[in-house]
Amino acid sequence: MQLSIEALETALPAMTPWRAPAGRSVNWTALEATLGTALPSDFRALAESYPVLVVDDFLMVSVPLPGTEVSWAAGAREDEILQDLYEMGDTEGYVPFPQPGGLIGWADSNSGDSFYWRTSSPDPDAWPVVVRTDNADWIEFPVGAVEFLAGVYGRTIDVPGMPGDFPSDFPKVLGLSE
Repeated sequence: MQLSIEALETALPAMTPWRAPAGRSVNWTALEATLGTALPSDFRALAESYPVLVVDDFLMVSVPLPGTEVSWAAGAREDEILQDLYEMGDTEGYVPFPQPGGLIGWADSNSGDSFYWRTSSPDPDAWPVVVRTDNADWIEFPVGAVEFLAGVYGRTIDVPGMPGDFPSDFPKVLGLSE
């Protein structure tokens, strides 16, 4: 079951001023044709409701902007950092997408942490979140991106290896517009 955007807004109320009241009209057909897979419905709902979000000048949630869907998908398919880590044997068995069960990135931190889905199921809504910390730790969470963010900012999910002030007591959110 996917957690709703409203649950994330409850955990991270500073994001709500950035909500697009009429939606954002992302061209999912073009994005998913380029990417080669559908994306989880919670992430699609987030991308339809919000621009790219930067939380506490630390975590950037990378949603596709209308008009940039093909380049967003191409970037997700060609994650050079993940590919380099994989070729060096530093991914603890995780593989880059489009390999079966491969990782697709959806967020990064300014400390070098990366947030992925593991495309382990034909149903994107069943994809778990995988975090690679800047300490080279790999941690998998059996939740989707929105539930993960709501859990982190609602303090029900702890991500080992993150900075001590993550998440902050009163997170600030900046929306990066088209």
